[in-house]
Amino acid sequence: MLLYQKLLPGTQLVNRLQDLKYRVQTIDSPAELASLAAKFKPMVVLVDLGTPDPELLREVRRLREGKETQHLPVIGFGATSTEEAKKAALEAGVTLLVSDSAILSHLSQCLAKALELD
Repeated sequence: MLLYQKLLPGTQLVNRLQDLKYRVQTIDSPAELASLAAKFKPMVVLVDLGTPDPELLREVRRLREGKETQHLPVIGFGATSTEEAKKAALEAGVTLLVSDSAILSHLSQCLAKALELD
């Protein structure tokens, strides 16, 4: 499951995930994250943290607190440049934080790492 805000890395991620034979469900709005994760039961959730959005972090927290979704690894990518942003994402329940370039260059390794953590 993928929630992205920036078109370029988002569409590239969709293509790379499909190349790796993953079924990809994209989400348009942070408000849908927890409910759609419960509905579609993905293996992993990728969220674009590129622009500060308190609603997105609330939804990640809601996802991690939900009985049906608490086990899901969450990979956060994008703006993790400040320590405050990293701390807020980790406190919300993001499993693994990576930059835009790292998620695109090392997608297989990021997925393996996130899936092994949970």
